[in-house]
Amino acid sequence: MAVERIDYKAGAVAATGALVYDEKVAGRRPLLLVAPNWLGVSEDAVERVRSMAGRKYVALVADMYGGGRVAGTPDEAGGLANAVRQDTSERRRRIVAALEALRRESDARGIGDLKRQAAAGFCFGGGNVLELARAGADVQAVICAHGDLVTPMPAKPGDIKAAICVLHGSKDPVVPKEHRDTFETEMEACGAKWQMLVFGGLLHSFCEIESDVPGIACYDAGAARQSFQMIDDFATAAFAGKL
Repeated sequence: MAVERIDYKAGAVAATGALVYDEKVAGRRPLLLVAPNWLGVSEDAVERVRSMAGRKYVALVADMYGGGRVAGTPDEAGGLANAVRQDTSERRRRIVAALEALRRESDARGIGDLKRQAAAGFCFGGGNVLELARAGADVQAVICAHGDLVTPMPAKPGDIKAAICVLHGSKDPVVPKEHRDTFETEMEACGAKWQMLVFGGLLHSFCEIESDVPGIACYDAGAARQSFQMIDDFATAAFAGKL
């Protein structure tokens, strides 16, 4: 698998993402933009995307902080992520720029199929890809795994073009049930095509083995395996117009 560090501009921010693809596969493949958790473009995030991309996708790990920055501690990560969360327009600008970089770089290499595009995100990254959808990105599918669900700029009718899938834990203390209810109200009001699967009893970050925090986040191997399969299945169905 090839992993190339890609520099691109996101407004005034000089970003560095990771383009991931199997260089032994010929022809154009669907695009998968992946927004990582609040640690940024970490080695864990890149390795996860290597597995997600496989022989099927050309993927980009989006850089939401600039310079490919990786947070060293939860406190640092919280400060970086919250600064982005506080400016929704800038948050959208950065995730849209990552999608544009994926399109540009994959097309330049002759490996990206611009007619098939999806985005997936984890935790903070899940919120980022939902903001991508709210910004009207022309992608077929957006999948949010245990991510931020509420926004100060809710979608209006006609804003969202993508089909939306949310995977969440019923006991997530970071994004609790009232946030799920608010998100549901938003999706119904804006007329989006959306679905949500709630895993009973699970906490935050159940897809990420490196993110355990007692009482807050806990990896679950079965739910993780199911979630990664669902990300692929949902995107594939969206590409085929079968949702």
